[in-house]
Amino acid sequence: MTGFVSFVSSGPGDPELLTVKAVKRLETADAVLFDDLSSGPILSHARDDADLIGVGKRAGRPSPKQDHVSRLLVDYARTGAKVVRLKSGDAGVYGRLEEEITALRAEGIAFEIIPGVTAASAAAAAANIPLTRRMTARRLQYITGHSATGALPEEMNMAALADPEATTVVYMGKRTFADLATQLLNHGLPADTPALVASGVSTPDQELRRETLGALPDLLPKLETTAPVLILYGPLADEN
Repeated sequence: MTGFVSFVSSGPGDPELLTVKAVKRLETADAVLFDDLSSGPILSHARDDADLIGVGKRAGRPSPKQDHVSRLLVDYARTGAKVVRLKSGDAGVYGRLEEEITALRAEGIAFEIIPGVTAASAAAAAANIPLTRRMTARRLQYITGHSATGALPEEMNMAALADPEATTVVYMGKRTFADLATQLLNHGLPADTPALVASGVSTPDQELRRETLGALPDLLPKLETTAPVLILYGPLADEN
């Protein structure tokens, strides 16, 4: 007998941002493998007798290896269990979803993906701004601020990232943004380009700061927060 795996997106942290389908899967799961950012009140929707296993990865902290997480999913599903893999934000946005899907497919285990609110949408909503606008912010792009080595990814499309008519959202970019900012300035993006720094989005620790591209390299290293930091820059980031 083979079980079933639901990849459930928990949103950025506020349990009220869970979808109805996400709550239903949590309520019926035999086992929940959860990220650090998907714990706390979100897990209150799980059954009292469900196995709850923390498998989150955080920069600079000891974390389970990806192979181990994928193996746990397979092992639980092989027992016939209904398994929820609870991922923060939207499971398909920088959530290493593909590796886990690949492991399940290799073992013939069925799964589903339940989308959710990604941090970019939640940050824009918290700041009372849209992510796009006709004529002045016609394109939206998400990028990761670090590669597998922790450095800024190489071979980035700087022409696209320096587009003054795009809203750009940088995930996991606190440590590397100084390097990115230098390249953006060298590609012609003005230093006074509006920027928004959002940390702990949709949680009690949420902080929003409106800055400029040129100010961020000095500001970001001084931020005293352990919460995830998201950086938005583009024409809409300075609006109230």
